[in-house]
Amino acid sequence: MAHAWFRIVMVVFCVSMACSVTTADDSVVAQAEKLELAGDFVGAEKLLDAALAKEGLDAETKYALTFERDRLDRIRQDFELTQVDLEAKVLAGVKDATPDEFAKWLEEGRFDAREIDGQLLYMNSGVRNLFYRDSSLEPRRNVPKDESDVQHLRLNLTRQIRAAVKEQKTPYVLPRKFDVQFTGTVKADAVPEGSVIKAWLPVPRDFPFQRGMTLVSTSPQPIEVAPGDSPIRSVYFEQKATAGEPTIFQTHFTYEHDSIRFDIDPAVVTPFDGNDKEVARFVEEGPHVEFTPELIALSKEIVGDETNPAIQARKIYDWMSQNINYSLAIEYSTIRNVSDYCRANRYGDCGQEALLYIALCRVNGIPARWQSGWNMFPGRLNLHDWSEIYLAPYGWVPVDVCYGITATQNMHFLTKSEQQEVADFYFGGLEPYRMAANSDHAQKLTPAKLSPRSDTIDFQRAEYEVDGTNIYYDKFSYDFDVEEIPPATTTTSKETNSRK
Repeated sequence: MAHAWFRIVMVVFCVSMACSVTTADDSVVAQAEKLELAGDFVGAEKLLDAALAKEGLDAETKYALTFERDRLDRIRQDFELTQVDLEAKVLAGVKDATPDEFAKWLEEGRFDAREIDGQLLYMNSGVRNLFYRDSSLEPRRNVPKDESDVQHLRLNLTRQIRAAVKEQKTPYVLPRKFDVQFTGTVKADAVPEGSVIKAWLPVPRDFPFQRGMTLVSTSPQPIEVAPGDSPIRSVYFEQKATAGEPTIFQTHFTYEHDSIRFDIDPAVVTPFDGNDKEVARFVEEGPHVEFTPELIALSKEIVGDETNPAIQARKIYDWMSQNINYSLAIEYSTIRNVSDYCRANRYGDCGQEALLYIALCRVNGIPARWQSGWNMFPGRLNLHDWSEIYLAPYGWVPVDVCYGITATQNMHFLTKSEQQEVADFYFGGLEPYRMAANSDHAQKLTPAKLSPRSDTIDFQRAEYEVDGTNIYYDKFSYDFDVEEIPPATTTTSKETNSRK
């Protein structure tokens, strides 16, 4: 496919977006944002610190200023490589790469970068994103990925699901049961000794296709378990920190998840009439789903004069499968408008792709919402985000545009027709290897977290705070083990600190 080469991301973060914070100190936030975009992070920090030092700040203003201050540190953690560092990684990671070739890629803007306090710094995942954004480089990985078995397993599973749906005449088939142990570890001395760490760990939400979450054991004892219909389901803990020792939180649970496949007939689909208020809110604008002039123009380019919601949604899916590249992400909390970020750059990770898909559906009046948690496909255990769209008379239908993109662009061990077969499946289908903790994005935890979340959109890696201050990713880790039961031959996977 043609590539729109990947611009340096100095302005794309938020230059076209008004700041979402509305407080008495909005002018301070706006000034700090201008300094940040100009690369003056130290100046922005001084401005925000001075504002935070004022007496009598209300809670909303303090929260907004604290988030803006934290956000600068978060951006720094995503962009740590100098040009020298980046070149060394490229020459080591790309077979037969030369300094001249690196210089050419640099000139083409293939590496995300930020100007930070007088230094141009590059995103930590720059080398891996070379391969994701340009599949022609795949043979030049110094450590090749073994994808053949996984890709053929996925193809065969989608065929089994289709056959079962046809035979059983229901979209929910071939259930799988899972045994999961999740461990969240706040690093030793990350917080003062004796302080109480508050922790929220993700667990499965109730859906028509996901049920029966049972807590087998926890450590420590939980204080609260969010209800099954929570849009962001967690188990809440509190535990004192001990000097020199990590603080560990653990959940052990089981649950069941169906395979899903809706065979959508556009001829029977009708536009959403707006009468169901619970569904109607998912056609509205919201955080990271803004109907910008650029989004509207792209929608018209993709959808044209089509009015059937099923065909519109499929046109959007197909366009994204062919025109958006998968890319490892900068942290969502550092981006003002995630769907616009993905639109503008023509790349994103699974969540950024999902939000762009949701935004394009909503601007066409198609209810669309976020769904996320973990992808537990054998050999590919990871964090993952996808979406659902509402199509009458079918109801909520899954759409995983990330796998449409992956199948179309990266499943090179399959034939073209097999790639298309997999891509077709994920418009209306999911395999059972999922744990969905969220039914919407940018939702509030239960009980409420006082400090800005580490991930302001998603909830997969857990959240922590102490004395009203967030504990960010550099101060904790996570780890989970998943066992599929029963079938007689179980599959065990392990994942540690991977994004999506």
